[in-house]
Amino acid sequence: MKNDRSQTEDFTGPLKRLLAAIVVIALLGVFVLWRIDSPRVERFRAQVVDHVLPSFEWAMVPVTASVNLLRDFQSYQALHAQNQELKRELQTMKKWKEAAVQLSQENARLLDLNKVRLDPRLTFITGVVMADSGSPFRQSVVLNIGSRDGILDGWAAMDGLGLVGRISGVGRRTARVVLLTDPSSRIPVTVPSSGQSGLLIGDNTRTPTLDFLDSPDIVRPGDRVVTSGDGHVFPAGLLVGEVAIDPGGRMRVRLAADYERLEFLRVLRHHGQERIVDPGQLVLPEVLPEPDSPLELGQREQVQGDSDD
Repeated sequence: MKNDRSQTEDFTGPLKRLLAAIVVIALLGVFVLWRIDSPRVERFRAQVVDHVLPSFEWAMVPVTASVNLLRDFQSYQALHAQNQELKRELQTMKKWKEAAVQLSQENARLLDLNKVRLDPRLTFITGVVMADSGSPFRQSVVLNIGSRDGILDGWAAMDGLGLVGRISGVGRRTARVVLLTDPSSRIPVTVPSSGQSGLLIGDNTRTPTLDFLDSPDIVRPGDRVVTSGDGHVFPAGLLVGEVAIDPGGRMRVRLAADYERLEFLRVLRHHGQERIVDPGQLVLPEVLPEPDSPLELGQREQVQGDSDD
């Protein structure tokens, strides 16, 4: 066994050295050939390149695909980073928008608060919300103003943005406001964009139902809803909210008032609208004929005498 192994090594050893020498000589020849600045050698190199490179195009396909894939991946990374930056900017803008809306609401409330006076000549009086009913079956709040301030049942109560409810129960120092979300609330409203009138019906949710419309098909989500003034309960034109459609397809109203922050409300002094029942000279009075003059009477008697003859 040892003799066979030694014979194999004696045979492969010189062969390896021979191959290594051939490779070294070939590399040296290529090096020397590529370093010679001769026109004949230059033409030879060009011919070698022309014959060798086209045959290696198939070998460059994976390399080219890998390079393109790497470039696409780098482009995707840049787009992903840009998308993340835009998302962060959008989130920041949403925060600023929310802050702007809150500041706008606070500004409206402060503007209303500047008009808190117990002067009966004012068109409204502002009261502070003391407490709510605390009942899931009744939606109402209590204000710190009452009959001593001239408050009457049925008057409209608003916050800085829209209608909240109506006065239902007045004490000397307090008054209860039934909110639009209460099941007993029925408010006549209108959609100015389409001229449709209906009823806003409370159902213990923050989006009361809008019902009894003549043509609900022409009412669109986002349309503004205001009081119609029917029934002479509320003055017309008070902002209520905007139309919304629930998942069941039922038409509702997204209230403009901020029910989460009812800190103080203004009660509108509304003693009813003056109704006009007199036509007011729209129809001209009947014109009576004037008495005949003496000359006309003589002419008429003469004509009657001629007819008798």
